Amino acid sequence: MSETIIDHIDAEKGPKTRPADAASFAKVESPEKNQNGDTIGDDRNLDTILGIPVNIQVVLGSATMLVSNLLKLGRGAVIPLNQRVGEPIDIVVNGRVIARGEVVVVEDDNSRFGVSLTEIMSAQAGGMDI
Repeated sequence: MSETIIDHIDAEKGPKTRPADAASFAKVESPEKNQNGDTIGDDRNLDTILGIPVNIQVVLGSATMLVSNLLKLGRGAVIPLNQRVGEPIDIVVNGRVIARGEVVVVEDDNSRFGVSLTEIMSAQAGGMDI
């Protein structure tokens, strides 16, 4: 591609433009297929996608308070959350609610807890943003 230097543009005429046509864009070719009709590279592409880390958060609830009240908190202080006991909690992946669930104690280790999924958000709805 050659470089073009424009030393001035006539303000009345403006730069010369024309609408883009299909020939102006690169062609997108369909993926190659092997003898079985499978797309070449599907497994490799899927492995690449499956290897992407995501941030998962389990939101037990939230609270709003004044900074003055926040500064008064000390060891043993209780911050009431907007979520009630027994209500489903949100499972958030990369900032988007993808499911709801309930807190459970992990059977193998009673000192840890987990989440049992009770509802998966539909892909059409796209989940709920928090």
